[in-house]
Amino acid sequence: MDQLTTQMPKLPDSEKITINLGYVDLGQIDLLVQEGFYANRTDLIRTAIRSQLDRHNDAVKKSVARHDLDLGMRHYSRRDLEAARSRGEVIHIQVLGLVALAPDIDADLARATIGSIRVLGALQAPAALKAALGDRIH
Repeated sequence: MDQLTTQMPKLPDSEKITINLGYVDLGQIDLLVQEGFYANRTDLIRTAIRSQLDRHNDAVKKSVARHDLDLGMRHYSRRDLEAARSRGEVIHIQVLGLVALAPDIDADLARATIGSIRVLGALQAPAALKAALGDRIH
């Protein structure tokens, strides 16, 4: 029996950010790394961020519910948008996490089916698609 399988492209599980730190803070981080408390600067910074996110976990949950956000990763394929168009639906994407729009989605299809995009996290899409949806990305 022939089985149809759709392979989703491999998406990175993180995004690089840049921060500026004062020299004393940076020195303290380096000291903790040197003393073996953390493997490297990144390890300490990730641990500190996770600690703060855990500390505010209840507030985040309430905000996610209040703003009706999907939590996690949402991938939209050309097929998803074509199905929405055939049903006459307009999609309003609201995600805390990652939204990935497939590279084979053309601008006309996206504009016909995506009413708005609100992402707290990251939006991965071809530059031309982001430009076409620029007035709908919040």
